[in-house]
Amino acid sequence: MGFSRDFLQVLSRLTASTHAAYLLPHLRPGLRVLDFGCGPGTISVGLAEAIAPGVLHGIDMEETQISLAKATAKARGRRNAVYQVGDVTALPFEDEFFDVAHCHNVLMHVPDTRAALTEVKRVLKPGGIIGCREMICESSFINPDFGILGEAWRIFMDLLEADDGHAQMGKDIKAHLIDTGFANLQITASFTTYSTPEEVFFGHRIANRWLLSREITEAAIKYGAATQTLWDDIQIGFDEWKKHPGAFAGIAYGEAVANKPQS
Repeated sequence: MGFSRDFLQVLSRLTASTHAAYLLPHLRPGLRVLDFGCGPGTISVGLAEAIAPGVLHGIDMEETQISLAKATAKARGRRNAVYQVGDVTALPFEDEFFDVAHCHNVLMHVPDTRAALTEVKRVLKPGGIIGCREMICESSFINPDFGILGEAWRIFMDLLEADDGHAQMGKDIKAHLIDTGFANLQITASFTTYSTPEEVFFGHRIANRWLLSREITEAAIKYGAATQTLWDDIQIGFDEWKKHPGAFAGIAYGEAVANKPQS
């Protein structure tokens, strides 16, 4: 999905209290936690706070994100959060190292879900917890859609699938965890919503500067997911949405908490 300045603003709005609330009741002081695909660390610092004096280890494939995460932790005074570049399919940790592993919108971008979850399972202690929150693209919405904005979701899903991603990972995660041998699954769902004037303004800005950016537009046309005419119509639709008094949007997520079996 890239790391443009505007998309990083989306990531910066993510916190443990808003995007990992389902996992927080399972955390306690002294635990060792892995945040894989940590991005700029805005969720990580909240998890680190919940487990202090335990240590949170954040990994991300992008070195730029690790630099941001380190800066976030320093700004928040979270000395128990440490970060390094890493790949979830080849984690730089020994077996049974962590009490908890967490991710947010990561597995939807990993082509081989089983390989990622198997590696996470390896580094968890017996009885350790995995917590995942992943998008359900087809259940997300924008209203009113003026007969065109639903196409924006379709295009996003097409691009994600073209990049070997998984647009419905949030509802598929239960089956993936069972297939990888996790147990005691607790599955929930939630929405991140955009309804206040500030949220609607922010959503419109992201649509214009990220989804409708030249890079995404060219990719959509290249993969046959859209035409320039359709893209222009979507642009007009988002402008109308921003001005509409009933503007409302929601991003749907599936949430899962599970355990690595004791034996």
